[in-house]
Amino acid sequence: MQPKHFMARLDRAAIESAIQKAEHQTSGEIRVVIHRSPAADAVAVARAEFVRLGMTKTRHRNAVLLFVAPASQSFALLGDEGVHAKCGDAFWSEVAAAMQKDFRDGNHTGAVIEGIQRAGALLAEHFPPEPGGTNELPDQVIER
Repeated sequence: MQPKHFMARLDRAAIESAIQKAEHQTSGEIRVVIHRSPAADAVAVARAEFVRLGMTKTRHRNAVLLFVAPASQSFALLGDEGVHAKCGDAFWSEVAAAMQKDFRDGNHTGAVIEGIQRAGALLAEHFPPEPGGTNELPDQVIER
């Protein structure tokens, strides 16, 4: 799918609402990046974005990035070291499979929200909200 068509059909408000709802249940942070250019290696590009966005600087190292590159029909899910220590690779494979089905069915917003909800549930389980906790990273969908 062409990135402009993907982005035109993406419901940013629904995605940002899902991020806020998920983060309300946890001290973790979730970000979504939509990458306009093809990404030959979505994981490598996502890792670079993770660092560029300062996601390695959260207090508990509990940030999650959902990276989507519609031009190359690829996506990646990354969790910082605190998250990865709690869930391992099996969790990410399960989330990716659920998202992939929605992407194939043309439900792009639903795929992203599915990833947010599942990541949020994992974060809530292992990183509960803290009294007086603050939102360490913005919730807006990033388009690059």
